[in-house]
Amino acid sequence: MAEPPVENSHAMLYFSDGSLAYAGHYLHEGLHPVHTHSFVEVAVMTGGEGVHHSLAGRQRLVVGDVILLRPGVWHGYDDCRHLDLYNCCFSTELLQRELAWTRADPLLGYLLWTGPYSDQRRGILTTRLGPDLLAECVEHLDALDRLRFQPVSRHRGDIIGRLSLFLSCLARAVVDGVEAGAGQSHPAVMDAMRMMEARPAHQWTLTELAEALHLAPGYLVRLFKSATGLPPMAYLSRHRVELAAARLLHTDDAISRIGESVGWPDQNYFARRFRAHYGLSASAYRSRFTHNSVRLRTWADPG
Repeated sequence: MAEPPVENSHAMLYFSDGSLAYAGHYLHEGLHPVHTHSFVEVAVMTGGEGVHHSLAGRQRLVVGDVILLRPGVWHGYDDCRHLDLYNCCFSTELLQRELAWTRADPLLGYLLWTGPYSDQRRGILTTRLGPDLLAECVEHLDALDRLRFQPVSRHRGDIIGRLSLFLSCLARAVVDGVEAGAGQSHPAVMDAMRMMEARPAHQWTLTELAEALHLAPGYLVRLFKSATGLPPMAYLSRHRVELAAARLLHTDDAISRIGESVGWPDQNYFARRFRAHYGLSASAYRSRFTHNSVRLRTWADPG
């Protein structure tokens, strides 16, 4: 059973091989403490037993359970007895670049971009795979795990391809459990997402955003809610809070400066929004997780 490529530096865990994507088994016994990370994580349960703990509550796991976590979400495991998880992790840089096309795909768009935020999920999406889909997902994860030992410069396309196949398989299971049409995105919705994500510190208003897209504000809201389950300004808040969490973990910037950098210069408002999303104050989040987070480093060819 392969160990994740993790090393410890001053209590900060990071992936030592520099990959943008990683898959591998991890065996938990007893307690795996609450932690967070600044990349997307997908955990697939393949054996044993245990309980997943997060802001969403406690979930006793069975074989086939899948948990997708957006960056910044905190979680942990307890009551673990040979809990065998197949973890797949990939960076937000990969999501923004090579996997940017997934935003326009009805299934993958819901899995990666909108589903974890809709229905007050706070960045966590869960599903359960039947035996056939579980076997298919494990096949792709096994291939991705083997690719970790190959030079990235010669296998970058293979890595991205296998990751895409795994995510596509997972997306079919997730979207089967939601109402038809979820994930269908009008081009204006994708343009609005990109515009807000590119300038999080800008004081966006619905009127300004709609004018830039040459749409009536009410129509833009209907399009956005149909695709994401959220109005545009609520989606922007989710993006801002993720950015704030990453900057709390990986910079020494003052909390007030971080709030300003993500578009919330009012410290009290920033504090309320952050606590509403993560269940912790920004200072408590930084104190608790800065030395217990997992970071995926920038791509570097190990071979």
